[in-house]
Amino acid sequence: MLIVGAVWWSVDATAIGPTDLIEGRAGGARLARAFLRPDLSPELLRVVLGATLETLHISIAGLLIAVVVGMPAALLIAGNIEAHPVIQRAAVLAAAVLRGVPELLWALVFVATVGLGPAAGVYAIGIHGAGLLAKLASEQLEAVDPSPVEAVRMAGAGRFGVATLAVIPQARPGLISLVLYLWECNIRTATVVGFVGAGGIGGALDIALRLFRYEELTTLVLAVLALILAVDALSRVVRRRVGIAA
Repeated sequence: MLIVGAVWWSVDATAIGPTDLIEGRAGGARLARAFLRPDLSPELLRVVLGATLETLHISIAGLLIAVVVGMPAALLIAGNIEAHPVIQRAAVLAAAVLRGVPELLWALVFVATVGLGPAAGVYAIGIHGAGLLAKLASEQLEAVDPSPVEAVRMAGAGRFGVATLAVIPQARPGLISLVLYLWECNIRTATVVGFVGAGGIGGALDIALRLFRYEELTTLVLAVLALILAVDALSRVVRRRVGIAA
């Protein structure tokens, strides 16, 4: 009853329903017609290619920051590594803060700090991704078989030895899968943060949308979809190579 009540309350508060879609059918029809005839002029395609590559660069550089910051934090958070309680709690709090602030807000912070451009997008995506990766990777580390962990610990290994010899090797497929999934998410996020001036194809999408250039908007959307599908296909190949079902 609580779940049904919460759903009903949310639907009523947001006033969603078929009426809005019916009333907005004219705008939807204009968009649908534009999607049938994208702008393929050479000038626009050059702009789209440059913006798409910039989005790819942002996603990869942001992933690097997320891995460099998030993975060590995950090791500190994981209970079976047994980091010092004070350090562990500090890492948990830091990861919660990093992922608790949405990427768009981080992007606004870094746009104000380093200015407009892809660097702001990289920092925003990397910082948020670090907090997310720290939490998810620590759960992967904690889910490993405890028997090898206890065996290595009883053999006299310290925290570093336990992590490198027993925990990380078992969690390796899951960690790789997490990193690849985060990269896929970064592609989408890099597009969104562009709307607030953090580089990438999002800025071009924002301009096309504001100026009602729907044919141009269609080309940009198709470029984003192509990039996402390419990254997804590459991720599947990597997963298969490392023995992860894809």
